[in-house]
Amino acid sequence: MGILSVADFQKLASDGNNVIILDARGGADAHERFKAGHIKYARYVDLETELSHKTDNAANGGRHPLSSPTEFSQFLSEKGITPSSKVVIYDDKNGGNAAARLWWMLTSAGHQQTYVLDGGLQAAVAEGVEIETGEEATVGKSIYTFDSWLKPTVDIDDVARATADDQFLVIDVRENYRFRGESEPIDLVAGHIPGAVNVPYLSNLDEHGKFLSAEVLREKYSDVVGNREVKNIFVHCGSGVTACHTLLALSEAGFGDASLYVGSWSEWSRNDRPVGLGDK
Repeated sequence: MGILSVADFQKLASDGNNVIILDARGGADAHERFKAGHIKYARYVDLETELSHKTDNAANGGRHPLSSPTEFSQFLSEKGITPSSKVVIYDDKNGGNAAARLWWMLTSAGHQQTYVLDGGLQAAVAEGVEIETGEEATVGKSIYTFDSWLKPTVDIDDVARATADDQFLVIDVRENYRFRGESEPIDLVAGHIPGAVNVPYLSNLDEHGKFLSAEVLREKYSDVVGNREVKNIFVHCGSGVTACHTLLALSEAGFGDASLYVGSWSEWSRNDRPVGLGDK
């Protein structure tokens, strides 16, 4: 599965068996935070430039549009990743927001040995994983190519149609105050996609910032999903990053691959689409 405990990570890393550690923390000062302290041998990943293809207008694809397969292949090659690499990803946010985005991209590229470190940097520090400072070490490049994303995605029109069909479910994973439209700290308009249900991504975690067990996640999302097919479940957030946290939780719980709406609220809210307020 995609979630790796710190203890299992330490066993995996101690084998020296082609393990590559990627630090995928986000934020304007992410690189400075990386240099201030990261897991030893981790390679820095830039959410803004390496895990998305920014455009001048977030109305077209949202704030974090997906990179193309060609661009992501180049990224994988520059990080020295090969198809046989065991890749462990973490960040320093609750439960691994940007880490989950990179997990989604890697597994969607067909890379099976991909894991998110449960609890992220905080759990690694607490459990004695060796930390170093400064820039990442220079790594040798590889050649890694793939042709297309394997996991399902949907666009703004797919989502609009889904909200009018009971066989489909649109899940908004943002915090409840954003869903309700009480305030909006990032995008231009507050509110939500009418017909969507709000299941905040933080509810995937326990009080220690680690993922709930697969069994608990299964029970939790069974109540949300009902008898709908997984292909009819569309997940979104603000910009297609945090949504991957819930996609990871759904995968861990055994539901398979729900669809990612990459543009998310950042795209929807910039296209004169209807806006819901409150809990409905």
